[in-house]
Amino acid sequence: MFHVRYKNAAIWPHKIEVTMIYEKCRNILLEECELIQEAFAIQEKLKFAVIEREWTDFERHIDDMNNIENRLASLEDERHQLFSAFEALTRSNIINNRADAKGRFYSMVSLLPENQRNDLTSIYRSLKLDTLKLRMANEAFMGYLAGIKSTLKEFFECAFPDRAGKMYTRDGTHLSHDMRSMVLNRSF
Repeated sequence: MFHVRYKNAAIWPHKIEVTMIYEKCRNILLEECELIQEAFAIQEKLKFAVIEREWTDFERHIDDMNNIENRLASLEDERHQLFSAFEALTRSNIINNRADAKGRFYSMVSLLPENQRNDLTSIYRSLKLDTLKLRMANEAFMGYLAGIKSTLKEFFECAFPDRAGKMYTRDGTHLSHDMRSMVLNRSF
């Protein structure tokens, strides 16, 4: 048997089940780390596709990013199911009392043996740091795209003042002033 103490209450879950939950959580975290690294690589390809105006590559990379997003969401759901399984195993209510995922994670690992706790928290911190780096790179990329959009909008307003900022598609339908997604062909 494995002994866990929390707030003066002894909890006696089965060691094998706790180990299985630990290993499953570890595998999920490692897989999430790999997906974040894949997202970094795809984001670089996205930047290159925009710079080189390779729109078919751009669309393919957007699809790849959407697939990674779906896989990450699935893994997060699995991890939250582990929180519930661990809570049922330990007969403790401390995990569900924490509303956010970070709090639930740290509540769960606080009940694990020290070596397992250190391993999971190390992987989790690495995942969070990589996620923040990816988010910052994405925000920089979005800033770059917003600058391009603004420049194009100003150019068309100056070049065609008689249109009063109105743009039309190839089919002749009116484009909004917003111009959120505008694709220009290489040849004018």
